[in-house]
Amino acid sequence: MSSAPFSVTLDRNVVPVGETVTLSMVFEGAAPAGAPPLPLLPNLRSAGGVSQSTELSFVNGQQTSRQTFTYALITTQVGDVVIPAIQVQAGGRTLISQPVSLKVVPANARAANPDAALTNQAFIRLLLSKTDVYVGEPFPIEIHLYVQAGEGLQMPQITAAGFSLSQIPQPAQTRTVVNGIPYTLLVFKLTATAARTGDLTFGPVQESLTLLIPIPGQRSFFGPQYQRRPVTLSSDAVAMRVLPLPAQNVPEDFNGAIGNYQLSVTAGPTNVGVGDPITVRVQISGRGPIEGLTLPPQPQWRDFNTYPPTAKTETSDPLGLAGTKKFEQVIIPLNHEIKALPPLRFSFFDPSARSYRTLTGPAVPLTVRPSGVAAAPLPNLTNTGPGASPPPVDDILHIKPRLELSGAAAPLLVSRPWFLLLQGVPALVWLALLAWRKRGESLANNPRLRRQREVAQRVRDGLKELRAHAAAQQSDSFFATLFRLLQEQLGERLDLPASAITEAVIDDKLRERGLADDTLRSLHELFQTCNLARYAPVQSGQELAAMIPKLEDALRALQRLKA
Repeated sequence: MSSAPFSVTLDRNVVPVGETVTLSMVFEGAAPAGAPPLPLLPNLRSAGGVSQSTELSFVNGQQTSRQTFTYALITTQVGDVVIPAIQVQAGGRTLISQPVSLKVVPANARAANPDAALTNQAFIRLLLSKTDVYVGEPFPIEIHLYVQAGEGLQMPQITAAGFSLSQIPQPAQTRTVVNGIPYTLLVFKLTATAARTGDLTFGPVQESLTLLIPIPGQRSFFGPQYQRRPVTLSSDAVAMRVLPLPAQNVPEDFNGAIGNYQLSVTAGPTNVGVGDPITVRVQISGRGPIEGLTLPPQPQWRDFNTYPPTAKTETSDPLGLAGTKKFEQVIIPLNHEIKALPPLRFSFFDPSARSYRTLTGPAVPLTVRPSGVAAAPLPNLTNTGPGASPPPVDDILHIKPRLELSGAAAPLLVSRPWFLLLQGVPALVWLALLAWRKRGESLANNPRLRRQREVAQRVRDGLKELRAHAAAQQSDSFFATLFRLLQEQLGERLDLPASAITEAVIDDKLRERGLADDTLRSLHELFQTCNLARYAPVQSGQELAAMIPKLEDALRALQRLKA
C-alpha cells in the first residue's frame, strides 16, 4: 500500500447513531500551518476541538515528518455519509484527499450479559455494511468491543457457517461515548465471503475477557480498588441473503472478478519486425478484491505469441477491497500482415448494478515488418579468363560456342538428401503453428480446462513459495499461502470461486464424491491448522516444512478427483 502526501481516514466505517467517530487528516512531509476546516457533513456534528500530533523519523540519514489532525464527530442520523475530497494548501502545493464513506446504522440494543449489572461495563456489537450479497463477493465486517476497564482480552470467536473469513488483525483502539458513558472501543476489521447461496445467519460474535469492576468506597494509594469478573460477551446475529451470480448474459471471458473497476491499456513499441517483443501495460483500478484479479485469455490475439503477465498491486483500502493492479505482458507478432493489436477485454460482475460488465481497451495500431533476408550475390556468367577484366555493365556477353570439359559437372541439389529434408522444414513449421493455434482456440472455448491449467501452475508456484517461507520461518506468509492453495485447488475441482471455499465444503461437497477418508481427515487438519495459526503462530521452520508433504498428498488426491 503506497502512502499519499495527504489522506483522510476514519477509525471505523460503520457507526451506530449517537456515537462518536474519529476523523484523521494525515500529512506526510509538508503540512499546513493550522488545522484545516472540515466541510459541511450531513448526519455529523463536531464533538469538540481538534487535536494535533507530529511524528519524526530518520531513514537512511533522511528525516521525514508525519503530522496528524484529529477531529471528533457525533453521528446524528441513520444513513450513508460520503466525506468528499478535501483540498488543503501545504508547502506551496494544493493537496487533495480521496473521498471516504461512512455508514451510520441504528443503535441496536446490547446483548444481555449473564449478569445484568455488567451491561454497562462492557458489550460487543457486530456491524455489517450490507446484508444482501452475491456468492463469492467479499464484504467488510466490523466488530466493536466496548469496555470501561478490562484485561485478558482474546480474539473474538465468530459463528459464520457458509462464509469464509479473512484473518482477524489486531484491533484499532479509540475512545467513544455511549449514553454519556465513556468507553474504550476496540475495532476489529475483516472481510467475509459467502460460499453458498440462500438465507444464512452471520454471527453471533463472542468475546471472553476479565472485567475490572470498581468496588464502591474502596480506594488505595494507587487509586480505586477493582473486582475481577470473567465474562463472555455475545453480539446479536445478523440475517443474510446470499444470491447466486446470474446465469444469463455471462461474458465469454468472465473469470470470476466481482466489483466495480476501470481499465486502461497501452502497448509499445508499435513499429516492430516479426518476432520482436511488444509490451502491453494494463491497469485495472476500482473497488473489489484487487489482489485476486487476473487477466483473462484474449482469443482475439491469436496472431501473437503471448507470455504470462507480471503484476503489481497497490491497495488504497486496509482490507484490500480497493486499489489498482498493474499488469505487464509481453506479446510477439507472428506475421507481417498484422495492422493492429485487437482491443483487450476484461469482464466482471458489478454487485451494485446487479449485472455483468465488459471493459474494452483501445485497438493499438501496429507496423509489423517482415523478417529481413539478405540477397544472394549474382553468379559470374562471363566466358572471360581468370585474369581478364570484367566486361562493362552494359556490354553484350558472348555466348559460349561449346561446353568446357575441363571439370566434372556438380551434382544437382535435388539429388542431395539434405536439400530434400530442408524443403520439408516450412511445412513442419506451418503444421506446428497450426497446431498451436488450434490449441489456443480450444483453450479459449473451454474455460474449465483453462482454469485447470492455471490452477496447476499456481499450485506449482505456491509450493515453491511455501518452501521459501518455511526456510525463512515466516509463519503468517506460510499459512496464508497454504490456505490459498487449498482454496484454489478445491475451487477448481468443485467449480466454485476460490474465495468461497471454506472447511465446510469438505463434508458438504467432497464426502459424497467418494474421496478417501484419509484425505478428508488430512484436509480437515490443514484447514484447522490454518485457523489455529492466527492465534498461535508456528515459529519452527521444521514444523512448517513438515506440513508441505501433507499438503502435496492432499492436492494430488484432489487432482485425481473427477471435476
